[in-house]
Amino acid sequence: MKLTNIDKGNAFDWGKTSQDYAKFRDIYPPEFYQMLLNRNIGIKGQKILDLGTGTGVLPRNLYQYGADWTGIDIAENQIAQAQILAQTNNMQIDFQAVSAEECHFPENHFDIVTACQCFWYFNPETLAPILKTILKPKGRLCLLQMGWLPFEDAIAQESENLVLQYNPDWSGAGETRHPVFIPERILDDMELIHHEEWAIAIPFTRETWNGRMKACRGVGASLSESDLKAWEQEHIAMLERMTPQTFTILHYVAMAELQLKK
Repeated sequence: MKLTNIDKGNAFDWGKTSQDYAKFRDIYPPEFYQMLLNRNIGIKGQKILDLGTGTGVLPRNLYQYGADWTGIDIAENQIAQAQILAQTNNMQIDFQAVSAEECHFPENHFDIVTACQCFWYFNPETLAPILKTILKPKGRLCLLQMGWLPFEDAIAQESENLVLQYNPDWSGAGETRHPVFIPERILDDMELIHHEEWAIAIPFTRETWNGRMKACRGVGASLSESDLKAWEQEHIAMLERMTPQTFTILHYVAMAELQLKK
């Protein structure tokens, strides 16, 4: 994938990091999912489409609450991992390898569309009319983000600095606390009905934080095999110098809930 507004247009491939993604990116805390349930998202009787589902983290963790989930992602390797994880846990989730801009579903089919940690990859001009078509009247769109805070957490900052040494064009560095950005084209058809932002310390071990960083776009999805190996060796050495075996990384959570206009 190449996008002019991300990583200075350099290519990245989530398929390269699918195994690490499946192992290390399922880190959202219980409070994250409760935030959705508090807004009646993911409950029995709802049909939900998860855009950019990756390895299916969102539908798999909310599956127990009874919604009928479909997850789509452009990366076939990600969908393969999602299917393996769902089948292992006897979950009936429809995972499809297709981009958000090229998906085809019936009109008025979904109650809710979710997009977790991915909406900036989509073309809103193409996606907006699709959402308007496939959502039921008063259907909702839920946009979710959770990212580490490098200016408030020393381990996160040093980890980012090391990524930038190997991938100086990575544009994912330097996150701060902020509301979810909503493209104007999406707001033509939908109105914001709820948002919230809060911070939380997420627990890690050296292994799981190294894996989490390795599974990010600037590392596993972008670096060559030799650079990835060198980066990982340096990152592990850095963690051994800086951290105990277990520690926390400060993150922020942001949610924006929108509803189709009448």
